[in-house]
Amino acid sequence: MSIETERNQLAFASSKKRENSNEANTKTAKNFQSNPAKRTGYSENAGYIKEQLAIPRAVSQRMIRRVAAFCGIPTLLSISTLIISYLILTYTKVVLSPVIVLLLSLGFFGLGFVGITYGAISASWEENRTGGIIGLQEFSTNWGRVTDIWRENKQKKHNQ
Repeated sequence: MSIETERNQLAFASSKKRENSNEANTKTAKNFQSNPAKRTGYSENAGYIKEQLAIPRAVSQRMIRRVAAFCGIPTLLSISTLIISYLILTYTKVVLSPVIVLLLSLGFFGLGFVGITYGAISASWEENRTGGIIGLQEFSTNWGRVTDIWRENKQKKHNQ
């Protein structure tokens, strides 16, 4: 299955081909024009309302859990490194180099920072599919989607 086809199957993909999208957008636009209270969710440029572009709840919860794990664990390890090194220096005669403690702590913080991105991209973006524990297959699929969108936007900029 091609990346374009996979992206079109996502519920929240903005370039998703919707059945009768022109008719639906025309009806939506007419409703928004006739009722000013509904205008807040309508984007005249895109022709979609916010609910159509929103990430489904199941997918967002999956992303949050993964970000919490892939960012939270390294961040806790970083803070623990500082606390444990302090306790070692205070209660034992072991001398730790401050540079080593700093580098180890910064390494864990950096890993946590990368974990934010990995957590969001490694989650399955399909509502009905949970994906794997580590998410390597989902990461490669979703990273391909992201890079394809970047390329499309870059081409659109150069063509204008």
